Amino acid sequence: MIRSIWWSAAIPGAAAPFDTAHLRIFYPAVRTGSDAERLSGVFPADPAGAPYPVVLIVSGVNVGQEAYRWLAVALAERGFVAVTYDWVGELFGGVKGITPGVTLEAARPDTYGTGPTTPSVPAVLAALAESPLAEVLDLDRVGLLGHSAGGTVVLQSARFFPSVKAVAAYGTHTMVATMLGWPAGTVLPAQVDSPVLLMAGENDGVINGSADRYGEDAADRKDPISRTFDEALPDHDGANLQVTFAGANHFGIVHPVDETAARAFLDSPATTDPAATRAALADVTAAFLGVHLREATGDALDKALQSPDIAAIRRR
Repeated sequence: MIRSIWWSAAIPGAAAPFDTAHLRIFYPAVRTGSDAERLSGVFPADPAGAPYPVVLIVSGVNVGQEAYRWLAVALAERGFVAVTYDWVGELFGGVKGITPGVTLEAARPDTYGTGPTTPSVPAVLAALAESPLAEVLDLDRVGLLGHSAGGTVVLQSARFFPSVKAVAAYGTHTMVATMLGWPAGTVLPAQVDSPVLLMAGENDGVINGSADRYGEDAADRKDPISRTFDEALPDHDGANLQVTFAGANHFGIVHPVDETAARAFLDSPATTDPAATRAALADVTAAFLGVHLREATGDALDKALQSPDIAAIRRR
């Protein structure tokens, strides 16, 4: 049985009222039949799998955490505690919205690599240590899973959090905007010490629609996700994976897609059943995290990578 509770995290340096992230923590639970359980709807964690490795899901811009609930449940069903969160804060140009948190000052040529580019990830990890589930969490075994801009800040920041033992990202890269002072076409080195699972869909229209941000022309540039895999990641003796899902688009990791927010209007149509993409993505992600957070054998990962919904696989 999978249940969830809500929690919150204060974001240091953010001004009220935009200084709080609201979390959901999804976990394997057990039914006890107690009155407290019946009256509150809160079930205790299943002690059988404790302490549980933690997977923190970091959202794309203006993509609410409910869009990743399906994935959080799937990961919890496989023996992880999965955490999603919404932080309404500053985006760009003073606009407010759901953000993974981007510290622009940390992404400039004279500061990049000296610290994380997101304030939300450390704040949420600290809040989990104070949550009602703290006793069943293994906060020394953490995986970060980011989508879109959430994946970018994860790749730019992971090594500054020693508890992070694996990183996964979908529809993301480490190219950097020219407005921050970088030359056109710059791919920043990822700030990761752990193995990385870099995932994408074949039909990602959002990344193609953002080429001018990086001083490039979408018609003739090299795929920024492949460039990130080739140029940004440290070698891990084949443990790094790039997985491309057949016919999937930028929002292939999202369900349902909210057409009233974010940039789904830029995306290309998915040409494969999105449910099939999600099933394959959950299997690959859970198996990858199992290898690096629970020291599982690679058998489940090898099996997951045989999915017919995967178009290409690369290793480094």
